[in-house]
Amino acid sequence: MRPHLPTLAAAVVLPALFLPAFAAPDEAGRTVFLDQAEPRCGVCHTLADAGTTGEVGPNLDLLKPDAERVKAAVTNGIGVMPAFEDLSPDQIEAVARYVSGAASRK
Repeated sequence: MRPHLPTLAAAVVLPALFLPAFAAPDEAGRTVFLDQAEPRCGVCHTLADAGTTGEVGPNLDLLKPDAERVKAAVTNGIGVMPAFEDLSPDQIEAVARYVSGAASRK
């Protein structure tokens, strides 16, 4: 059984090295919401899943926007909310899925 130990170790360790590249959609979107968007989404928006209590923009837990609505707001801006031109299409898609999913669970 000992000769198989390196193979077993490789089978467990190697996939873990690639997990950040394939983060769950919720985690990728949560990262955009909390850390990558400038200004940070939680500065203005309340979203319980993210632990934010912003009061400038709508409370996303109450609004429960669908992903398309979030994507449009992030891409084009709305009201006092700016367009987030520095976010990639993938980041916008991720944050839209995250916000719509997290808000609908509340």
